[in-house]
Amino acid sequence: MSDSRAYPDRPLLAASAAVIRGGRVLLAARGREPMRGVFTLPGGLVEPGETLAEAARREVLEETGLSVEIAGLAGYQEVIARDDGGRIARHFVICAFAAHWRGGEPVPTEEAPAFRWADPLTLDDLTVTEGLHAIVAKALALVG
Repeated sequence: MSDSRAYPDRPLLAASAAVIRGGRVLLAARGREPMRGVFTLPGGLVEPGETLAEAARREVLEETGLSVEIAGLAGYQEVIARDDGGRIARHFVICAFAAHWRGGEPVPTEEAPAFRWADPLTLDDLTVTEGLHAIVAKALALVG
C-alpha cells in the first residue's frame, strides 16, 4: 500500500485534541510509522469543508470512541521530516485543541493500539511527540 502522506507537494493540515477528564489528559500510542509506539494526542487530517474544530472532534471520535466538547485552540505544531537526501518526506501542520471529555471510553484501534489517561504535568514520563508538553499545558489552562 502506498503512503499518500509521504513526499507531499504541500503541507498537510491536521487537527488533534488534548482531551481532559478528571484532571488527566488522554494520550494515544501511534500504531503506524513514523514514530510507532510514541504517545501523542488523537487526531488526523482535516477533510474538505470541515472546520478545524469539527475535524478535531471527528478524529477523536474515530480514533478513540470518545465524545468531546472543544474548549479552544491550544496551539499548533509543525512536523517536517526530510529523507537522507534532504527531500521533504513529510510535512504536517497540526492544530491542537483543548477538549472536555463528554462520554465514552477509549477503544484501541490499528491507528491507536493503546491509550493512557496521563498526568498533564509529567505525561507519565512516556515517550511523546515533540512539543506535546507545551500543548498539554495550554490545553489544561483552557479547560480549567
